[in-house]
Amino acid sequence: MRRLRSVKIVATLGPASSSYEMIRALHEAGADVFRLNMSHGSHAEIAERHAIIRQVEKDLDSTIGILADLQGPKLRVGVFANGEEELEEGASFRLDLAEKEGSIDRVTLPHPEIFAALEPGAHLLVNDGKIRLKVESCGKDFADCKVVTGGTISNRKGVNVPDVVLPLAALSEKDRLDLEFVADLGVDWLALSFVQRAQDVIEARELCKGRAAILSKIEKPAGVKAFDEILEVSDGIMVARGDLGVELPVQNVPPIQKRLIRRCRAAAKPVIVATQMLESMIESPMPTRAEVSDVATAIYEGSDAIMLSAESAAGAYPVEAVTTMNNVAIEVESDPTYTEIMEASRVAKRATVADGIVAAAREIAETTDIKAICCFTSSGTTALLTARERPRVPIIAMTNHIRTARRLALTWGTNCVITGELERFKQAVVNAARAARAGGYAEPTDQILVTAGVPFNTPGTTNILRVAPCDERLIYNTDPE
Repeated sequence: MRRLRSVKIVATLGPASSSYEMIRALHEAGADVFRLNMSHGSHAEIAERHAIIRQVEKDLDSTIGILADLQGPKLRVGVFANGEEELEEGASFRLDLAEKEGSIDRVTLPHPEIFAALEPGAHLLVNDGKIRLKVESCGKDFADCKVVTGGTISNRKGVNVPDVVLPLAALSEKDRLDLEFVADLGVDWLALSFVQRAQDVIEARELCKGRAAILSKIEKPAGVKAFDEILEVSDGIMVARGDLGVELPVQNVPPIQKRLIRRCRAAAKPVIVATQMLESMIESPMPTRAEVSDVATAIYEGSDAIMLSAESAAGAYPVEAVTTMNNVAIEVESDPTYTEIMEASRVAKRATVADGIVAAAREIAETTDIKAICCFTSSGTTALLTARERPRVPIIAMTNHIRTARRLALTWGTNCVITGELERFKQAVVNAARAARAGGYAEPTDQILVTAGVPFNTPGTTNILRVAPCDERLIYNTDPE
């Protein structure tokens, strides 16, 4: 299913979008990747949604990526005798390990690892940052705090600790069980929540054993600080602005988003911008102007994908939300300013032969009448490098691995075509010409660019660039074996 845009759309599935009819409608409206949120839904429900996605993929003959998002460690206070209390600014409040109901003066925080990391002066944020506490003194089983920002605190509200790196594993016991389940199920991407350090990603990769690509969610200050190391060991990144905007001043988030997107692009790794992109469409068929501008900004910045969360999972207008994103993307990418920004932000990198090949392909495509760049890729690396160049023409990723095609569904500008095993370069060129014509990218009288690696089916061997006609009769007459 050809898209008229390069940025990809990720839609979260949930109660509002779990039927075959709705999932198919979402894909037809523009969703390229479906997110399965492991914080909600049983394994049986997740498996059912996975099966429906694969059936839609088969029925529409259209490659679809699936991303499973692990919950990560959840830090929450205990319960209150009255259900809730009103904390006043300037009051004293204690967090401790005592196993008794909370009051106006204290509540249980059943996480000794937090107390082990806290220091006087650190802040704790409760209920998505609505309540702010400052630690005045602490020990191994308590923290005496001053209420900086008051409000209503109630049972099991979440706690964020922005000022310290917590000695927490990124994978809880639930996450480990979920990881094994979805990896065996056959998801394409595995998203890790609350990544603080590169070791968190390495641990997950060891457990995953190559069954899915690893995507790190950056939603804590520690993750931003260690971003370069995290990016190096990750296959992709999600800028998860929800918790990031709680743990950091909100004005810090936009420049962080811009920096992280640029670093991901330079590393040729896909990046998703997520959280509250069309939040009002949970209840309204129309977005706000500010939300449309937010979506457009993420596209102008060069992100590979933009994501819907509750809008498609639990909202009243999931198809309309996807359609809105699709329309905004088409409009932005048709703006000459978008092309200027992509080219001005391009990072010249010529470390390998493959880097040089894809850069040359983009330059030739922009200076001659080339209709598409067809890249043969086994692992997906060549397609990723080509997408990093942000060429003005479509990218057709040719691969004989369905897993590679599904993972590339998250990558900017890639249109995946499954091809058979290849032995000769001429055969590759013929297949590329047929794919370009069949997809409506080119006519028989047009030319395309073909990149490939010889010997075939060997990752990391991209070493050929060929300008080829789309008329296969001319290929048979002129192309070398």
